[in-house]
Amino acid sequence: MHPHTTPPSLDEIAAMAFAARDALPEPFRGPARTVAIRVEDFAADDVLAEMEIDDPFELTGLYDGIPLTEKSVMDQPDRPDTIWLFRRPILDEWIEREDVDLPALVAHVLVHEFAHHFGWSDDDIATIDRWWE
Repeated sequence: MHPHTTPPSLDEIAAMAFAARDALPEPFRGPARTVAIRVEDFAADDVLAEMEIDDPFELTGLYDGIPLTEKSVMDQPDRPDTIWLFRRPILDEWIEREDVDLPALVAHVLVHEFAHHFGWSDDDIATIDRWWE
């Protein structure tokens, strides 16, 4: 049984995500700080519909923006690139796994969303995310 008596709040999950971002090695950390991080309980219905996901518990994170690999100087950002983390699906996965601590799982989801943004390779991810070792 997990020692936590109440589930971590949105703010607590966000704090774990910010700590994970700040712990990234250079040269990844600087660019990662330019991406907004937001935490919600679940993805919005329109997002789930657009991604053809029936079960909101299936989506733990989402990158919202134009990947750097596709950006051009002509792109006028209408909003900051954002990584969304979804608290309830993350907590569900954490409880199911039983063998990983929550900050590590939050970091894992975050790194993979950053990878979508920055076009990081599997090797880059392995350098950053010890999960795969």
